[in-house]
Amino acid sequence: MEAKKTFTTNLGGRELTVIFKDLSPRANGALLVKYGETVIMATAVMGAEKNIDFFPLTVEYEEKFYAAGKIIGSRFIRREGRPSDEAILSGRLIDRIIRPLFDQDLRREIQIITTVLAFDEENDPDCLAIIAASLALGISDIPWAGPAAGVRITENENGLVINSKISETKDSKFETFVAGTENRINMIEFGGSDINESRALQAFELAQKEINNLIEFQNTIIKEIGKEKITIAKKIENEELKNKIDEYLKNKLEEAMFAPKKSGDKSPLNILKYDLKKHLKESGFESNLSEAENIFENYVNDLLHEKILNEEKRPDGRKLDEVRELKSEVSLFERTHGSALFKRGDTHALAITTLAAPGQEQMIETMQSTGTRRFLLHYNFPPYSVGEIKPMRGPGRREIGHGALALKAIKPLLPSRDEFPY
Repeated sequence: MEAKKTFTTNLGGRELTVIFKDLSPRANGALLVKYGETVIMATAVMGAEKNIDFFPLTVEYEEKFYAAGKIIGSRFIRREGRPSDEAILSGRLIDRIIRPLFDQDLRREIQIITTVLAFDEENDPDCLAIIAASLALGISDIPWAGPAAGVRITENENGLVINSKISETKDSKFETFVAGTENRINMIEFGGSDINESRALQAFELAQKEINNLIEFQNTIIKEIGKEKITIAKKIENEELKNKIDEYLKNKLEEAMFAPKKSGDKSPLNILKYDLKKHLKESGFESNLSEAENIFENYVNDLLHEKILNEEKRPDGRKLDEVRELKSEVSLFERTHGSALFKRGDTHALAITTLAAPGQEQMIETMQSTGTRRFLLHYNFPPYSVGEIKPMRGPGRREIGHGALALKAIKPLLPSRDEFPY
């Protein structure tokens, strides 16, 4: 493959190659990362500034069946549809690592797309996707406090292994994905059997050492071919609006934060915010309500931290070493195979279990694997959980992510297929 620039380094005893080609010249940053025969393309694109009150970042991870030489799907639709749960989890993994490294005052749309172009069924694309996304941002003119990198650590009879091949992870005692910046870890995923704390720390230290090597490698590339970063225009604070808010909230904010709240009632803070907006409308600040909400939320955040750290005072009256009241019930319904209700304060989780014959296993067809799945864990977060009204659609990325988190915790405790085939 003819390339404009190629850079190589060592990762886990194998060569990792970064390739710059004219694959996406209109993107702010684009490149290929190759490890074994697995290849990832990453692009970073920044749009125009928007008049919004949040940082608009989207991260996508695309699995292409051709990457693994597969043609799957129904007989009538032979193309990729919605992303698989695995692809959504990979996208969330990248998002969690890179999002905190942006200036949250940025109001320009940014989209990161990582695409698996080739998959050798041995080298996990997730690690490459993070490096590729980091470099796409690093060489671009998009302001970002990277680079970042991530590695997978497993353990076998020979000890801890960095980025072991997929075929070598089946007998691993645990598997952890660790990511971050130089000398800092900002994301950990962990699953497997119990291990002691010192062993986990050894895994994290090994990961950090490898992450630092990857960041040094990226910095070399960015220094050679990176573009100059744009400057973020800081929004000038509206002093008149701020003074009006200060005047209205005087003595009211602390009172609302620590007011007793009955179950099912609207939060006193939300009521105060509604009343503040109403007051600002009447005072001629109707066009500044979005900015006013940001100021209000910052005040809440500052007061919350100040009271907890300086006075050990929490809004719900708990001490710093006190957890919310815990309650649980089981066997709520006669017709289900299992049911339980768990409560922590006002947060309630209802779980219902179904057993079925082996023939009911879910068929799985993804870029990485084809087979069946015998344990399913579905997590749902309906709008009434937080007293809101929203359309009832399929599970979102957050629900898929939280379900995978719970599955990781429970799966190692389940009996084997031989012991319990259902």
